[in-house]
Amino acid sequence: MAVKPDWLRVKAPQWERVGSVKEILRDLALNTVCEEASCPNIGECFNAGTATFLIMGPACTRACPYCDIDFEKKPKPLDPTEPERLAEAVRRMKLNHVVITSVNRDDLPDGGASQFVKCIENIRALSPHTTIELLIPDLCGNWGALEIILSSQPEVLNHNTETIPRLYRRVRPQANYERTLELLKRSREIAPGVYTKSGIMVGLGETDEEIRQVMQDLRAVDCDILTIGQYLQPSQKHLQVNDFVRPEQFDAWQAFGEEIGFLQVVSSPLTRSSYHAEQVRELMQRHPR
Repeated sequence: MAVKPDWLRVKAPQWERVGSVKEILRDLALNTVCEEASCPNIGECFNAGTATFLIMGPACTRACPYCDIDFEKKPKPLDPTEPERLAEAVRRMKLNHVVITSVNRDDLPDGGASQFVKCIENIRALSPHTTIELLIPDLCGNWGALEIILSSQPEVLNHNTETIPRLYRRVRPQANYERTLELLKRSREIAPGVYTKSGIMVGLGETDEEIRQVMQDLRAVDCDILTIGQYLQPSQKHLQVNDFVRPEQFDAWQAFGEEIGFLQVVSSPLTRSSYHAEQVRELMQRHPR
């Protein structure tokens, strides 16, 4: 088993600020992927007063062996008050940029598309100047559901690639690499004004050449923003880390990504799909749509 190196250490958070954010989340009975997926950046993000909200959960209909979100519980019916409570949290936290993601809800006809739309509508009613990023599942290839989501015009549509094609069966057994690319391609066609984004995790046995090919595949479907981060094993029951990638390699991928045309590449060992997501507001000023 690979030993965690020094560059993966995180600073101890200021628990006073973390507690303030947690108090709001508990008061409004909301879930965050920061907590549910054991994100290593929870202290930094909570201290900055930001969070990635996890809707329609916490139970997921898929059992991806890298993910710490619960899949053993039966999903509950959608809560009609969730969009209102989420919007109230955004207002209380005074967020400039909010990220909304969800568990997979393959049990729902639209994969939860309508709940995403209601969340956006409620946020814009209370916080009209907040930019919104959605991190969505693949919707089982339901492109009608994708159109429903994009009809609400989020500023950013994110769908993570996660890994290289060779590892999909082991890492994402209920997903499909080609379907992920198709979702990003269709998003650009349906809503050309929406920035598209995807993310890759490394350290599961992929090669540099394979990562670069995925990056080129994402650019071929006109993906705008890319995140690359180190996979960390949440528990002993999850996939083991194959290797810890050195920071210099992340720098090399960032340079390559910028060279082939991504508008933004966030690449470092501790990068996650929503890490420093608020920087998209600066990107929108530099590259308006």
